[in-house]
Amino acid sequence: MRRSRIHLPSVEFDLQPTLKGNLLELHPLARENFDALVAAASDPLIWEQHPENDRYKREVFQKFFDGAMESNGAFAIIERTSGRIIGSSRYCNLNSAESEVEIGWTFLERAFWGGSYNRELKSLMLDHAFRFVERVVFVVGEKNFRSQQALRKIGAKFLKKKELPAVDGTMTTHLVFVITRTQS
Repeated sequence: MRRSRIHLPSVEFDLQPTLKGNLLELHPLARENFDALVAAASDPLIWEQHPENDRYKREVFQKFFDGAMESNGAFAIIERTSGRIIGSSRYCNLNSAESEVEIGWTFLERAFWGGSYNRELKSLMLDHAFRFVERVVFVVGEKNFRSQQALRKIGAKFLKKKELPAVDGTMTTHLVFVITRTQS
């Protein structure tokens, strides 16, 4: 298992710690997690509002998984009661000059939508991040209304719109949300 560390002035931000809550555990994503994670991601309704809405397909998900592994900041989200992998999230785009990191690329199986699981997931990741940075950003597809609502529920504030390239090279609009250390 490869662990990634980013060095900030006088502190070391471990992008892949093991984080434990009451409902969930977050473990550094490993290659051997692929089959369990692709199974968790295989529901088309998870991706229907996402800019890449065919990510439920194994070959499309493979690219997502490879990117997660290359990020050196991705997690397998494990439901503690069953011990099953139910999704993934990651830290990315650490910017030490701005004292900021992004939390994103998050998905959960639909059975875990709408409340306590996502709240605990984000709480674990935010608490860890705020030991090292002043703000956390989230980048969400413009039509991903569920994720936007979930971010507002945890106190994220809309910051700006941003154009990003899609898989096919076209530019797509995303919304950037932010939570600062003083908000949390």
